[in-house]
Amino acid sequence: MKKRAGTGRRAGALIAAAAAVGTVAGPPAQARAADGEALPPYAFDATAQQVRGADSSSYARELKAGQTYRDTLEKDGKVYYRIVLDGKRNTYVSAVAVPKPGGKVDYGDGFKVSIQDDSGTECGYQQTGFSPARYTRPLTAYARRVVNPDSSGCQKPGNYYVLVERTTKAGSDPAAWDLEIRHLTEPLLKKAGPTELPEAWPSATPAPLTGEPKTRQGGSGVYDATSLTQGEWRSDIRPGQTLFYRVPLDWGQQLFATAELGSSTAGDDYVSNALVLSLANPALGHVDDGTVGYSGKQTTLALGPQRPVAHENRTAYDEATSGMRFAGWYYLSATFSPEIAKEYGDGPVPLTLRVNVLNAAKSGPGYDGDPGPFAVTAGDKEAAEKGASGAQADEEAERGDTMRLVAAAGLGTGTVLLLGLGAWTLVARRRTA
Repeated sequence: MKKRAGTGRRAGALIAAAAAVGTVAGPPAQARAADGEALPPYAFDATAQQVRGADSSSYARELKAGQTYRDTLEKDGKVYYRIVLDGKRNTYVSAVAVPKPGGKVDYGDGFKVSIQDDSGTECGYQQTGFSPARYTRPLTAYARRVVNPDSSGCQKPGNYYVLVERTTKAGSDPAAWDLEIRHLTEPLLKKAGPTELPEAWPSATPAPLTGEPKTRQGGSGVYDATSLTQGEWRSDIRPGQTLFYRVPLDWGQQLFATAELGSSTAGDDYVSNALVLSLANPALGHVDDGTVGYSGKQTTLALGPQRPVAHENRTAYDEATSGMRFAGWYYLSATFSPEIAKEYGDGPVPLTLRVNVLNAAKSGPGYDGDPGPFAVTAGDKEAAEKGASGAQADEEAERGDTMRLVAAAGLGTGTVLLLGLGAWTLVARRRTA
């Protein structure tokens, strides 16, 4: 069974639930913003722990594997965290940077995440920014440290440091950004897997999906991203809003995604870079993005063809190929430019996502341990079919775990009571005799 981040943190809650045998509340209703109302804020992970990044590696606080954290990043700020690594698992530390909505940004504004060893050597990094669509929106990036016996750098066990650093141009909004930080690990393979990429791979765009789109409103963050399967999915998106979705991709499967903005009768002025569509992998590493303008007519934006999910993709220098390195939930986010409101008003515009998932799932590369989030489970497929958000899926898993524990506790208590009752009856009979 696939492990989920936060399992250890839920243990106390499960025990308490078993003791109380109380009712379990359902997932909270998703906020809907009407025309003229404030947009829903970014939905941070409800289990995230507050952490303060240090100005120096010497004072860095530790990030535990499997945990999510929250912090802030000041203008041109640099913050350090510490992680303890061994030679048995690969490591990924990601950050979602959440600027203040509506803030001004310029070309070159963005942030970088890196992992460094105790000598200051960079083991891996990723850098991302707002260009060419120069308006604030959540950005994702990750750093990785991969165990490689053939390499001499970044391989010894011990303390490593995560550095998150922000670049802010003169005239850009200097307000602090919120950070959502995750630390994930990936087991090594039982035996060495393939290391060479196939020269030929299927990159042709599949036949377009047709039919009536089904309504599935996107989430407000990675934590509550709406689950999708292959199909056409309709949401409403407002100027300045970012919607989040997630699609389960197993080994050997290939994703094609397009976004279509519906037409509007409110005007016909052209707004450049009106829609941004981004793709991130299960460790929240940036894979690909694209942008398209809008002039009141229906317009479509397609991400470039992605390689099928494969372990050997990680050997590529190309970020898009390297990002398709493991199975799990892949995240799509769509941001509508706040500039649209000046020309078309701040009312919602219909957004249609068309998701194609090609190929049957293949067996994995043979992990030497539980793959954790780097796998697709039966529960993941069910969540995608239902359209559950990530938060709802986790809550349903927790409720299932809770009820199983309560049932086991109840069975145990009942058995003890019956045994005690039987013993009391036997003693009473003996005393009577």
